[in-house]
Amino acid sequence: MSNRAVLEVIALDAEDAVAAQTGGADRLELVTDMAADGLTPSRETFARIRAAVDIPLRVMLRLTDGFTAGSPQDVENLVQAAAGLRAEGADEFVLGYLDAAGNPDLVTVERLLVEISGCAWTFHRAIDRATDRDALRKQLADVPGLDTFLTAGSPTGVDAGLPTLLAELARAGEPGYEAQILVGGGLRLDHVPVLLSAGIEGFHIGGAARPDGWDGPVSAAAVREWRSVLDA
Repeated sequence: MSNRAVLEVIALDAEDAVAAQTGGADRLELVTDMAADGLTPSRETFARIRAAVDIPLRVMLRLTDGFTAGSPQDVENLVQAAAGLRAEGADEFVLGYLDAAGNPDLVTVERLLVEISGCAWTFHRAIDRATDRDALRKQLADVPGLDTFLTAGSPTGVDAGLPTLLAELARAGEPGYEAQILVGGGLRLDHVPVLLSAGIEGFHIGGAARPDGWDGPVSAAAVREWRSVLDA
């Protein structure tokens, strides 16, 4: 991959994946059930998408709505889902859990990392609900494979989170701040110039790639528009 900004697009199925790659996406985040903000897709869905495109795929590991892992049985189910996807060939993932106090749930994260050992992964927008973002980052600083934080800088989206994103970018290279910032959550094209000029190199879109909303497919033309703005 070149040094251009990374454009990651949410894909629900192979049709989405092909359209996103055609439009210029660098990577896909694979999920199901956007009514719950994106849950783990089936092995069969992953296999169909993997056969349809040749760009990197990051697969969501999340079986219930919210940012806690749920009951012990929920965690077991999540571990089994991770193992199944890994066996299917998945080698990049998206995950991240908080405990009831809003601190990182390292027990669940570490259990999953046993199943996805050696894989690169993103800590998703649970960081935007954390009690202390800085503490979370530092607690995850040495966790293997973590190379990206998907964040809007705020639970309400990029409009409110922009100052936080820029402040965290300014700390790049410090312990806990080595991972790439992938901006997503209420991200719009008019945010891009400010983010690019500050040095942000990762952009994540979902609804912005779907002119007809979540009931419609990814539009290659919409993705191409984002690619053009990022490359301008």
